[in-house]
Amino acid sequence: MSEDRAPAAALPEPPEAAHEVFGDRLGDAVRYAELLADIGVRRGLIGPREVPRLWERHLLNCAVLAEVVPEGVTVCDVGSGAGLPGIPLALVRPDLGITLLEPLLRRTNFLSEVVELLGLEDGVTVLRGRAEEVLPTFTPVHVVTARAVAPLDRLAGWGVPLLRPYGEMLALKGETAEEELKAARGALAKLGVVRGSVLHAGVGVVDPPSTVVRVEVGESPGGVRFAAKRAKAARRGGATRRPRR
Repeated sequence: MSEDRAPAAALPEPPEAAHEVFGDRLGDAVRYAELLADIGVRRGLIGPREVPRLWERHLLNCAVLAEVVPEGVTVCDVGSGAGLPGIPLALVRPDLGITLLEPLLRRTNFLSEVVELLGLEDGVTVLRGRAEEVLPTFTPVHVVTARAVAPLDRLAGWGVPLLRPYGEMLALKGETAEEELKAARGALAKLGVVRGSVLHAGVGVVDPPSTVVRVEVGESPGGVRFAAKRAKAARRGGATRRPRR
């Protein structure tokens, strides 16, 4: 791993909640936190001001998402960035098959290095590209996750077409989650979403609990237009544009 910028502030010790959430993978969670606080800051993947609150605001906030992910399913973390929520989720839930989808090369390089260092290769795949670019050749998943990627209506336009029929998208959101869901209902309906709700994960473990918007799809994720687009691309060999660096 190269070093491009000055190191950030010292990383705090993991809080008691981290022991409860990560269990016997706490050592790996600490190693990941150290990488974010050092290399992650040097490469501009996270801001230096985030280091003192890495545990509460980032790792634990993402790891408790495991509470609402079904057992043994496939997951695509859209716009994974520095691996949030995909990496904490993989540490807590080894039963999942997770794809970290990220378009930027410097981020996918970091993700690949983290996956190897933490020994997550059996359950985690790093894929470089944008959701709309990989769609024609992408194997649909049961669950799409995302955090701090885009407003819900736009995020759903990228994430919902990646779902299998009757799958769900779980988006970590903030205090305005209810309002955002209400504002996006029209766009969600056009994408084949049949139900939307707001959940809270990590109640009694993290303070405040993580707010999750869940959108569930029916038989045609992304709507009829996306189903036709996928079929057409598959017939012509699934050519996609090269991702942006």
